[in-house]
Amino acid sequence: MSVRWPFPTVDVPDHHHYTLGSVILAVGITGMVGNFLVMYAFCSEINNKKSLRTPANMFIINLALTDFLMCVTQTPIFFINSMHNRWIFGEKACELYAFCGALFGMTSMITLLVIAVDRYFVITRPLASMGVMSRRRALYVMAAAWFYSMFWSLPPFFGWSAYVPEGLMTSCSWDYMTFTPSVRSYTMLLFIFVFFIPLFIIIYCYICIFIAVRSGTRDSVKSMHKMRTEWKTAKIALIVILLYVISWAPYSCVALTAFAGYADMLTPYMNSVPAAIAKASAIHNPIIYAITHPKYRYTHHHHTPQLQVHPSS
Repeated sequence: MSVRWPFPTVDVPDHHHYTLGSVILAVGITGMVGNFLVMYAFCSEINNKKSLRTPANMFIINLALTDFLMCVTQTPIFFINSMHNRWIFGEKACELYAFCGALFGMTSMITLLVIAVDRYFVITRPLASMGVMSRRRALYVMAAAWFYSMFWSLPPFFGWSAYVPEGLMTSCSWDYMTFTPSVRSYTMLLFIFVFFIPLFIIIYCYICIFIAVRSGTRDSVKSMHKMRTEWKTAKIALIVILLYVISWAPYSCVALTAFAGYADMLTPYMNSVPAAIAKASAIHNPIIYAITHPKYRYTHHHHTPQLQVHPSS
């Protein structure tokens, strides 16, 4: 007797499932280990030195946390499904999987927005921002970022769009393929308020930062050193932001293509591969900080020498 699966399958060679699943597994393990080390490094430094309990470091930890949770919730399930060539966990698990991917992905984007805005005020308005962003207020900001992302992640549970299988039918996401008013309105507003508006604000912040650094003058060596330190932190954040946007760009193009009414042009590969690239954004944060951030390297030099990163000279 044949088994009736709750979701459809796609007719592709098995080794395509195995290859994509293996890639996601490698990315997920790298993301889990890397982001855990980022959280460990910054938390260790913060515990040892009160001077490092800054909003900037707290935002970095929050970003690493969201990327870590993205890998934990997505990687094992995607890999197991790929080995079975289909979604095997049922409808509720599909919805929960897609919800976690949406929540953690959106929270990462909003956290990057917060980091950019924080750098903007610290560099372009140092006197006005002094003491404004306390540790308590930073916690409130992070809580607001999670709440905002939750607000946009929950509607598919209540009939505004839906969480459904996608691509090779081994993962789930919000329904961007169905050409209905409900699906299209959710997709449109999701992109406007979670992707495009934050992206435009980030671009504006970094244009202002660049102008301030190029034209800024300082009255003392100390203030010049502080400016260079803040600008270095901003550059690291900018690299992370750019890599995040680049990673999500193909997936965004796929969703916008379906939104425009050309879903029939999209093959299962055109859905699944961009989704995998988007999930790979979770590994950029630890790689960038391992290469560029002195506090990260210093911590692992003393606490985890066997995992020490040796940057090229």
